[in-house]
Amino acid sequence: MESSTASTYPVQFDVAYPNRDLNRLTTAFRIFMVIPIVILLGTLGGHDYWNWGKGAHVAEVGGGVLFLPVLLMIVFRQKYPRWWYDWNLELLRFTNRVFVYLALMDDTYPSTDERQSVSLEMPYPNVQQDLNRWLPIVKWLLAIPHLIVLFFLFLAAIVCAICAWFAVLFTGRYPRGLFDFITGVFRWSNRVSGYAFVLVTDEYPPFRLSP
Repeated sequence: MESSTASTYPVQFDVAYPNRDLNRLTTAFRIFMVIPIVILLGTLGGHDYWNWGKGAHVAEVGGGVLFLPVLLMIVFRQKYPRWWYDWNLELLRFTNRVFVYLALMDDTYPSTDERQSVSLEMPYPNVQQDLNRWLPIVKWLLAIPHLIVLFFLFLAAIVCAICAWFAVLFTGRYPRGLFDFITGVFRWSNRVSGYAFVLVTDEYPPFRLSP
């Protein structure tokens, strides 16, 4: 019963494991190859996307993810415009593809529109039925325990990505344990983003890395 309930959190995230040899050359120079797409992402989001250790791709919102307008619409009109939802979801999908590439988990250059190896699903909420109109005002405050944990998880994820960099260079393969851990960190951060910033669910995110 617990495992069935655990798999039903509204925000679902996964990365397909590359069960093949990864490109060692692009892996070796990944930090330089990712620069153009990070600059493009920065023009959309207006954030410091190099600040990976602080979970910047979910914790800092403003020019990219539509947060304040959505909050005001939910509170005062009990509406969530569909195109705002679509924008937030696709921007987060794109952001995750970039970070998956930066973490060496895929050697395919991030696409601006194709899903590639990254799967992120968030429900479009029926605001009047699914959401408490006043809760978005304090969700960021309720999410603080998660953000503290994520700060340390992202530091650990950086260490894991560095270890994976050496592993891929020498063996061509991404260690499965490191891959699953980093995927779990991304999954956790996307759940927090969906709850506190994209505002698609009122269900409090679980404190876990697993699906």
